[in-house]
Amino acid sequence: MNRTLLVLLVGACLIPVCADAELLLVLNKFDHQAALVDPKTYQVLAKLRTGRGPHEAAVMPDGRYAFVANYGAVRVFRGVAQQSFEAGHSLTVLDLERRRVHRTWELGECRQPHGIAVSRDGRRVWVTCEGAKAVLELDATNGKVLQTWTTGQNLSHMLVPTPDEAKLYVANAGSGSVTVIERASGRVTSLPTGAGAEGIDVSPDGRRVWVTNGGANTVSVIDVATDSVVADLESGGQFPIRAKFTPEGSQVWVSNAESNNVVVFDAKTTERIGTVEVGAVPVGIQMSPDGARAFVANTNGDKVTVIDVAKRVVLRTFTTGNEPDGMAWATTKR
Repeated sequence: MNRTLLVLLVGACLIPVCADAELLLVLNKFDHQAALVDPKTYQVLAKLRTGRGPHEAAVMPDGRYAFVANYGAVRVFRGVAQQSFEAGHSLTVLDLERRRVHRTWELGECRQPHGIAVSRDGRRVWVTCEGAKAVLELDATNGKVLQTWTTGQNLSHMLVPTPDEAKLYVANAGSGSVTVIERASGRVTSLPTGAGAEGIDVSPDGRRVWVTNGGANTVSVIDVATDSVVADLESGGQFPIRAKFTPEGSQVWVSNAESNNVVVFDAKTTERIGTVEVGAVPVGIQMSPDGARAFVANTNGDKVTVIDVAKRVVLRTFTTGNEPDGMAWATTKR
């Protein structure tokens, strides 16, 4: 065989081994499970047991492990008669490479863990604890508590770190506010945004934080340099619950849970530029890293809607389990 051809064939055979493998994690609250989904075929590859009522997840930068906040509540939007709540107190660590539960970290008196993020170097995990009105910083290798900040606000629900990780922004649903944690100094301050402040995301350039105020049907835009609200916008629907920047930062997508739609904003002008009708009670939003697709968890529809970001049209839906909500993306070497 020609030596050049042999080299090419060997190289071609090696490519799949070294190629990146991608997973979409979808948390099914009522099933107490994390579904691992192939985002190309939309097939569920595995379902891993978590604690009761998993709500949010975050993934290590290398894609090896995921951390799941076991909040406790299920049937959240099904009416009072069907709701069930037992305050959670743990994080489940998932081994995504082996597709199994790696361990469980007990958080003690830190009840109702919810919003969660992992540092860029993979050494720290930040998680909100609603029951303690606090945010914890954990060692990502063993779950040891390294730092605790008290927000003093009710229902400290979701959080997001700035790209440089100098600050953590926390949406407080019960107080209608956002808490700013300056990690270096330990300084903690809060500013009002609107009733039911819950969904939160930061622009890729770190200059703006967008917050959804579910009780006010508004979205607040915070200037990171001054930690002041520079704009208040109508959400384009009822009960805005999540906000998500596109990867390049030009748009912000907001899910309106009671209107069954997702509204798209121009991140620079703050103008509404589109609306996409989706299934029942859209909550979690996850963008693919290339920005081509948006995944929306329709919590009461028990399905996930896939949207073409450029065309703003629904491509398809798929199912992962009962009451899907929080999602995360993992890219690993396989």
